[in-house]
Amino acid sequence: MARPQSRYVCQACSEAFLRWEGQCRGCGAWNTLVETVVRDVPAAARAPRAGAEAEAVPLAALADAEVPRLPVGIGELDRVLGGGLVPGSLVLVGGEPGIGKSTLLLQAAAGLAAGGRPVLYASGEESGSQIRLRAGRLGLLAGVAADGVHVLAEHDVARIVEATRAARPAALVVDSIQTATIDELEGPAGSVGQVREAALRLMELAKGEGIAVILVGHVTKEGSIAGPKTLEHLVDAVVSIEGERGGTLRLVRASKNRFGATDEVGVLEMAEGGLREVPDPARAFLVEHPAPAPGSIVAATLEGSRALLVEVQALVAPTGYGTPRRTAIGLDPNRLALLVAVLGRRAGVGLGTHDVYANLAGGISVADPGLDLPLAIALASTLRDRPVLPGTTAFGEVGLLGELRAVGGTERRLREAARLGFARALLPRGRGAPPEVADLEVVPVATVRDALAVALAGPTAPDGPAGRRGAASAAAPRS
Repeated sequence: MARPQSRYVCQACSEAFLRWEGQCRGCGAWNTLVETVVRDVPAAARAPRAGAEAEAVPLAALADAEVPRLPVGIGELDRVLGGGLVPGSLVLVGGEPGIGKSTLLLQAAAGLAAGGRPVLYASGEESGSQIRLRAGRLGLLAGVAADGVHVLAEHDVARIVEATRAARPAALVVDSIQTATIDELEGPAGSVGQVREAALRLMELAKGEGIAVILVGHVTKEGSIAGPKTLEHLVDAVVSIEGERGGTLRLVRASKNRFGATDEVGVLEMAEGGLREVPDPARAFLVEHPAPAPGSIVAATLEGSRALLVEVQALVAPTGYGTPRRTAIGLDPNRLALLVAVLGRRAGVGLGTHDVYANLAGGISVADPGLDLPLAIALASTLRDRPVLPGTTAFGEVGLLGELRAVGGTERRLREAARLGFARALLPRGRGAPPEVADLEVVPVATVRDALAVALAGPTAPDGPAGRRGAASAAAPRS
């Protein structure tokens, strides 16, 4: 059998060349040539098949196929995946270096093995002895996991596929896809052609053999998964691990999931024995303060079906020179700029000549529109140097007219706030009566100006330096 050859194919016009060139001679596009394996298809295979043809059936006549799940033994990861791995699926797990990708997947492999499902762990980055050291640190060298997880230190995809078909495991972990190589391609490991062809062959293995395949992917400086964009289109689920390397909390999210929701979030904590589930994720992002501090308020956010309470922190300072800065960590900077404009125009909180900094404590990133109201309150609190009344939480979307709009999951947010001991919750005023929750005072407000008057301690003060000094002296006895 002749060895397949490779060609450099233009991704814009499909013109093929023997060597790489910076510019395609067919369409003139730059940097579009990608090394691709060219397979010779026999004429018999290209001819139309004789016999029965595929028949279209009504949607109602399709059989309801049960999708089995393979729980990995880590509840937060199973939650993000939609209940566990699906046999025959291809899952891509990405994250920054040192965030805990290999640790999490080795623990997941041990969890599958503990459930009687053997796992093959193929690593092109580490040797078998290095993986054993990590397993010993995680306490996985004793018990069922020690015999149920098989390690293969290999980067060649053909050998990985051959070993997988011989072992017939329930799941295959490839760490990482950027180190996987194809003999037919001349490009180095991690190149566009190598990554795409390796993913295609592993996808054929997953679909053909019914084996769940997990790929580890590196992250670029921009925060996206390295490799061609087609890599994310090929897989069934894209799971990312987020968090600060110096911190202990790790967030697991799914930006794509063909077998479940994409708005769920898992919360894990890095400890000496590996990643472990956080007992109370809603309390994990709250920071204890000895006294009320200006510029801080707790927001009741919603991540999927889970309500999380996150501390929103803001700081403003007069601009020394040039254009004022707008810095946001964990939230949308465009949303921050919009709220600064709304506060200045609709609520009398002038921030046009101030540098503005906003942060979510704990290293979490939130895209919930209900974060608008607490962020606006935090900005006004730090500018006027008046703390928010203790035991207060808030949520709601802010419009350009200064009005507040309702967000989803109101009752879940309120019940979580009451469970964590908050005494009062500010939320947008709707058409109907707000939900009643025991031990929690629900305060509906219509505009941002009304919310500031209710949330901030002490009488309303002007935004000048003298007003801020008076507000600080008035709030001092309360702290």
